[in-house]
Amino acid sequence: MRTVYALARYQDCGAALDFLTEAFGFRAHEVSKNDEGVVHHAEVLAGDDIIMLGQGRPGGPGIYVAVDDVDAHHDRAVAAGARVTMALVDQPYGSREYGCADPEGNTWWFGTYRP
Repeated sequence: MRTVYALARYQDCGAALDFLTEAFGFRAHEVSKNDEGVVHHAEVLAGDDIIMLGQGRPGGPGIYVAVDDVDAHHDRAVAAGARVTMALVDQPYGSREYGCADPEGNTWWFGTYRP
């Protein structure tokens, strides 16, 4: 049973959900809307892991997601409008990774390292 979940805050969770699925290849798992149809909470799957999205002020700690083909992932994210904050780099600990910001300024890191 999972006990720890990553969480990213967004002013517009619906737009974030669209971006994260298009840019990063996450899959929508759970989407909760209020009476007006506005997404106020969502969960996306990155592999078998869940990242929760909630309304609030963006920023705070970044999120790292391990991927198999980081170069292809990088290209997909850039094509979808992600702003690269750290170019693809081979790290001394064996990971190839990059960093980017989503449209609301949350920092995301993607790489081949799997703790």
